[in-house]
Amino acid sequence: MDYLTFFFAILHVYRALCEEMVWDTTVKLAENMSLECIYSSLDTLVQLEWHKITTTNRELMAIFSPTYGLSVKPPYTERVYFLNSTMAPNDMTLSFHNVSEADVGFYSCFLHTFPQGHWEKVIQVVASDSFEIAVPSRNHIVSEPGKNVTLTCQLPQKGPIQQVTWEKIQPHQIDLLTSCNLSQGKGYASKYQRQILSNCSLGMTSSFIVMPHVMASDSGLYRCCFKASTEDNGTLETIAMRLTVTDGKTDNQYTLFVAGGAVSLLLFVVLITTVTAANNYRNPDSTNQSSDGAREDIYVNYPAFSQRPKTRI
Repeated sequence: MDYLTFFFAILHVYRALCEEMVWDTTVKLAENMSLECIYSSLDTLVQLEWHKITTTNRELMAIFSPTYGLSVKPPYTERVYFLNSTMAPNDMTLSFHNVSEADVGFYSCFLHTFPQGHWEKVIQVVASDSFEIAVPSRNHIVSEPGKNVTLTCQLPQKGPIQQVTWEKIQPHQIDLLTSCNLSQGKGYASKYQRQILSNCSLGMTSSFIVMPHVMASDSGLYRCCFKASTEDNGTLETIAMRLTVTDGKTDNQYTLFVAGGAVSLLLFVVLITTVTAANNYRNPDSTNQSSDGAREDIYVNYPAFSQRPKTRI
């Protein structure tokens, strides 16, 4: 029985290595890079394993258990570490020291949870420049916090489409949001930490994603990629769009600033009007000055005191 279990385990690894690799995140090779792995479910974490995936096997890099702690395997002992393993059990992000070209490749964040079972996120590290791309101004969407935002991508009608994917692009990494195989009508469940709703069905003419209750952190660059089903492995085309979620606090401060300025201006106008009216009331004939420029005499009124004769005794 043990031999049979071992055989199935070897067969599982062989099939995983032979199948086409699908990755959830692409990270740019950097001196101090981090491979983000955040498990959003409320399941209990039993054990975590980080592997580097090669063409022949899975190399165990580190293993973490809430009960037994962390164990980092050579040659990664002095090169990798966890930032949040003690503070946030669902954040198993792996950070690197002294990165080199040898660190290019695929990595697996593999979690054993209870009661759902295992959960895996695959990350690809590439030597590349910044992933940012230019976006036409017409593809800029602005939303307030808390709204539901829908991004739509119209598919071309010139030929059959094999696959549609949505990505969020940052300068240092690209996250896969959704992936739909139109020939099968099946979607791939992304490991992105945020809830994303999307459509995936045979014969659909447009693809969309819905982000409920957007926040400022949802701002950024999004890309819709579709691949035509041709014999030359498909032609990849993309449509990029930028989402900006405004900060409600900043808008309120701006509104208060404008309102305060308007009130101050109104008070200033009232004050000037009052002073002018008071001056006109005190000097009603001030406007009837002589036109020849002659200087008027100035009179000062003093109280008149009556001079009574002194009484002689």
